[in-house]
Amino acid sequence: QLIQQGGIAGVLAAGVAPAFAQSLPDVKWRLSASWPKSLDTLFGVCENVAKRVGEITSGKFQISTHAAGEIVGGLQILDAVQVSGVEAGHTAPYYFFGKNPAFAFGSCLPFGMNARQQNAWWYYGGGEALYNDFLKPYNIKCIPAGNTGAQMGGWYRKEIKSVADLKNLKFRVGGVAGVILARLGVVPQQIAAGDIYPALEKGTIDAAEWVGPYDDEKLGFVKVAKYYYTPGWWEPNSQNSMFVNLKAWDALPKEYQAAFSAACGESNTMCMAKYDHVNPTAMKSLISKGALLRRFPESVLDACYKASLEQYDEWSAKHPEFKTMYDSFNKYLKIETDWFQVSEGTIDNYMVKKLKKYLNHYFCYYVFLAIFSEK
Repeated sequence: QLIQQGGIAGVLAAGVAPAFAQSLPDVKWRLSASWPKSLDTLFGVCENVAKRVGEITSGKFQISTHAAGEIVGGLQILDAVQVSGVEAGHTAPYYFFGKNPAFAFGSCLPFGMNARQQNAWWYYGGGEALYNDFLKPYNIKCIPAGNTGAQMGGWYRKEIKSVADLKNLKFRVGGVAGVILARLGVVPQQIAAGDIYPALEKGTIDAAEWVGPYDDEKLGFVKVAKYYYTPGWWEPNSQNSMFVNLKAWDALPKEYQAAFSAACGESNTMCMAKYDHVNPTAMKSLISKGALLRRFPESVLDACYKASLEQYDEWSAKHPEFKTMYDSFNKYLKIETDWFQVSEGTIDNYMVKKLKKYLNHYFCYYVFLAIFSEK
């Protein structure tokens, strides 16, 4: 099972590609992304999938990659893949929660799982089968391909000191989080990556979130909003997914399906690893450019958590597809949280205490120390 899901299959398949590729057809696909090319880690997943598929199949299965706007807009991936405008699209499925909130489970749920827990639920906890059953009426199959890990809480022109500061805040925030924040008075705006900076610069919005230090620095937010908040509770992980047209998928030879799945699995691991590699340096750079790091007050987090649970109850009552996945997801989250508290959380907390002085010096800002000192 693991070989079918991950990059190991790519390594194995690469060795036997010349033998099977000779008798298989030439296939060309188009892959459209929700990201501009400047976001090289996210768009890099598309490029890596195309590259690895080509290598594994000796060039018989070729995939051309297209950034947001080249074929369709960044928020139009679902429709394009559904009607065969493109064979595949790389996106954050929660963008399409307006059609059904259950789409969010292909990305993340606020106050939900971290990246490793999401993978565990998807691959072994029944998430993959539940989600792809949900997608069948849309003529789409979903394959995980990349994760950002826990995200930051965004850039603000003013400090957020209480829940009252959220009222009437025009905030670029994607998917489910916008609906939850609206319960607390926020005016959510879903804007594609390339359009966020000008909206923030012109004052069309008051705040914006994207991913984390590396991508946020590329998009230049520190130039127009100084307060940089953590944690991005709405994305404790963010699985980026490959949407594939189901008819196009079924028409592929099994060997090509295996190659594509393997390349996605490999990219799922590499994307997370790259973010873990580049974010620390980018965080230091942003602070040197004037970013003022802040932690959301506990009262704000508590209010957002309460609003999240209320929203999930409402969606569970209205959308049976959401309830089916949420029941599975929530049960699994509790099990995983218990385990991570025993092992991962224990060693992480210990190491933070031991490295406090280093962390404080490294990020050159007292607030970062305060974040990790808070009980």
